[in-house]
Amino acid sequence: MKASNRVDRRRLATAFLATILVLQLTPIGIHAQNLGGQPATGQAVQGQTAAQPEGAVLNLVNWIGNVIAPIGAALAVVMAVIAYSQGRGVMRWSVTAGGLLVVSGLTRLIEFWIQNGTGGVQ
Repeated sequence: MKASNRVDRRRLATAFLATILVLQLTPIGIHAQNLGGQPATGQAVQGQTAAQPEGAVLNLVNWIGNVIAPIGAALAVVMAVIAYSQGRGVMRWSVTAGGLLVVSGLTRLIEFWIQNGTGGVQ
């Protein structure tokens, strides 16, 4: 009876965390899909096409900074919570989440420098 209770608690905690994650990410996804009145067909980033090298690099920086690193950090936090609930160490997941957020912040900084050119560095 005790093992069944533990499994039920774990499933409930997992469902609760998944619900919170979905509720947190839904507004971000909806906002990201809003292009306003302008269609973005064939445009990589503002004023550039993906055929240009700087457009491709800025797309890659945007993808890593806005999508890959934050989602990886959120997953690492979820894994830290799961590891903590199982009595295992959480430091590796916490460091991974922090590192991914640092990567995200650095790519945002690189994007800022690319957009401002030499005017942003004084």
